[in-house]
Amino acid sequence: MSPPRPPLVLASTSRYRRELLGRLGLPFSVHAPQVDETPREAEDAARLATRLALEKARAVARLVPDALVIGSDQAAQLGDVILNKPGTHDAAVAQLRAASGRTADFHTAVALVHAPSGRAWQETVVTRVVYRRFSDEEVEAYLRAEPAYDCAGSAKAEGLGIALLESLDSPDPTALIGLPLIAVCRMLRAAGVPPLGTHGRAA
Repeated sequence: MSPPRPPLVLASTSRYRRELLGRLGLPFSVHAPQVDETPREAEDAARLATRLALEKARAVARLVPDALVIGSDQAAQLGDVILNKPGTHDAAVAQLRAASGRTADFHTAVALVHAPSGRAWQETVVTRVVYRRFSDEEVEAYLRAEPAYDCAGSAKAEGLGIALLESLDSPDPTALIGLPLIAVCRMLRAAGVPPLGTHGRAA
């Protein structure tokens, strides 16, 4: 008889990540990680996302020590600037104006932590986003139709925001939305919980 699977926990309050993880059909719970997300001095988007994904997973693993905990974070780099979630209309307008005709790299990091064994897995997926040149009127029209104030870069590529883009290049189509599921599946297999092998099994 197979040993029971450890509970799976998503260390995130993001509805996008919750919906993405739900695609795998695995039971999981959600816990909010209490982590300071302020970038450190001279920390670029890649290092920021990688560090925060692991810190979020470890923070929740301390609360649910018998679980497999998934932490994730995304940070975008436009030139020398890290693109945060805009939060307001004016900030979103400023981000999109700055991005017009330029390329941004979105770094989506994911970590899987299993405290009882002391094991941790981590990957970061890079999505290169090329924004086409667009007018201020198009920016306003887009944000009226789809106020993407909770998305780094101020555009939802899975929605109408695709109309602002010239191209996307990523090894994982779910990474830009917020959780790279190919990497998650790879980590779960390494942890002994293969997603396809769990369906139809008793916990």
